[in-house]
This record gives sequence, C-alpha cells and structure tokens, in this order.
Amino acid sequence: MRSRGSSNRLPNSGGFGFHSRISALVLSMFATMATIYIAARMWQDAESRVYLIQQLHTTTALGNSAISVDNKLKVEACREQVHKLSALEMDLSAARQEGFVSKERSENGSTHSKKRLLAVIGIITTFGRKKNRDAIRKAWMGSGAALRKLEEKGIVVRFVIGRSANRRDSLDREIDNEHRQTDDIIVLNQVEAPEECSNKIKFFFVHAVESWDAEFYVKVNDDVYVNIDTLGATLSAHSDKPRVYMGCMKSGQVFSEPTHKWYEPDWWKFGDAKSYFRHASGEIYAISSALAQFISINRSILRIYAHDDVSAGSWFIGLDVKHVDERKFCCSPSSTGSICTAI
Repeated sequence: MRSRGSSNRLPNSGGFGFHSRISALVLSMFATMATIYIAARMWQDAESRVYLIQQLHTTTALGNSAISVDNKLKVEACREQVHKLSALEMDLSAARQEGFVSKERSENGSTHSKKRLLAVIGIITTFGRKKNRDAIRKAWMGSGAALRKLEEKGIVVRFVIGRSANRRDSLDREIDNEHRQTDDIIVLNQVEAPEECSNKIKFFFVHAVESWDAEFYVKVNDDVYVNIDTLGATLSAHSDKPRVYMGCMKSGQVFSEPTHKWYEPDWWKFGDAKSYFRHASGEIYAISSALAQFISINRSILRIYAHDDVSAGSWFIGLDVKHVDERKFCCSPSSTGSICTAI
C-alpha cells in the first residue's frame, strides 16, 4: 500500500513539467522575435552601408570635389558674397527711396540712354548768374524740346551748381524754382562757395559718370560759347583713345603771396621755378570715360589745390593718360567781351 506522502508527489511532478513546457515556448517566441528584429536592423544597416559606399564611389568617379577642403572654402566664400550682394541690393533700394541715387537712372541701374552717349557737358555756374544761363540757353544749349533733341543725338548738357551754406534759403529756392521750369540743372549736395570750386568740379564728374554712360565728360564755364557740332566732331576724333585729357594746355605761374588774387597755399610743392605742371585751362576741357570713372572711385583721396583746373590736372599725373593740347579749346574774348568763344 502506498503512503499518503507518496501519492501526493505524483501530481506535483506532472504540474512542474507542464509549466516548464510553457516557459520554454515563451522563451522560444521571444528569442525568435529578437532574432528577427536584430536581423532586420542588420539588414537596414547593411543597406545603408551599401548606399553610402555607392555614393562614395559615384562621387569619386565623377570627380566631385565636395570632400575637398578648398572647394568647401570656395562654397562658403560664394555664400558670403551672395549675402553681401543681397545686403547691398537692400541698401541700394533704401538709398533710392531716400533720393540718394540719381533719378535719371532706371530701376535696374542702367541709364535712360539705350546707347552710349558721346558727351555729358556740365556748365559750371553759381548763384546770381541767371542771365548767363539764359544767354547760354538761347545761344547754343537750347531748352525744352531742343535740349531733348540734342540728347537724342548723344550729347547731354546741364548746368551745375551747389547748395547754399544756409540750406533752403532764398538762393536755394530760386535755383529750385528755375530747375522746375527748365529741367536742366544739376544741384549737387555741395556748398556753393569759391573755395569749394575744386570739390564742385570733382563731384560733377562723380555725378555725371554715375548718371550717364558717355565716352567723354566735359567741363565748361558759364561764360563760354560752344559750337556743339564742332565740339562733337573734335571729341569723336579722339574716341579711339582709352584715356584722354583734352584742353588748352598750359602751365602758369604759381603765386606764393597770400595777398595775390591767384594765391596758391601749396606753392612750395612746385619747385624753385614756381610753375604748375601741364594742365588744361579751366574754361573748357574734356576727359574720357575711364578718367571720369577714376575720379569717381578715388573721390575721397584726390588732392585739392586752390584752382579747379590745377586740381583736375593733378588727378591724372602718374596715370597713363593722353594729354591732348587742343587749340580749339583755347578761349578768346568775343566782340561783346562778356562771353568767351571756344571750339
């Protein structure tokens, strides 16, 4: 006969085997799932490695320099230049809205003229000389439709004047009113004063070259009579030269006495002979486009002397410039004595 203890151990042994089989099944399932997950990740990693290797081979085969340090620097430099260009375009747009960019230029920066002009003529004038301006308009410059027709032929003519030291006073208002009636005056943001004449000439060339594309830029005093046709022919004869400085060439004495009308504060710079270097007489002279561009670019460092014609001549010393001594530009008094005739 079996004891009670022995009969109780048989069922317990059977239960333990059943639970062991369930545990083994669960472990097998987890192991299978883990194996599948790991295999999938390894497959994805393998695909990624194959893709990267293919890209590397492709890059190498095509000679792509994306991995080159030099080219990376070039790309960064290009990006920097693009950013600078965008900033400049924004500044230009803001300046145009504020009126600091000439209104005679179109929105894309080009001039009104579809073709290059032959010449831009600036007639240097000042306050209280309206009679001279009116005489020039009637004599050779023209006005209204006649002035526009002259522009169609390739020659732009404008009077050039600065601003009063007392801004918006009666002198400024008179010039503004005259300009509204005639539309033929350049008003520079420059004080109108005898001692500022050289700066006035400099900034006329700066304004002109930034406003019109021309082969020549001409400075004329407001007491000079000009034959436009003869001037045009004279300029055209030298249009094949890249850098031309044309005028009635002279030297002239340097005066060191402060009381003299033509006193030169920098007289000591011109040697013992006390003569100026060769330069064009101030009544009328012309410079080619390259020289006007040079003045515009270097405006802040160009030396100014007591006389505007000496100052202009000094700007071209040391440059590869063709000095043309054009005797037609030598001014001689007219029969009336009030207007000088040139050309």
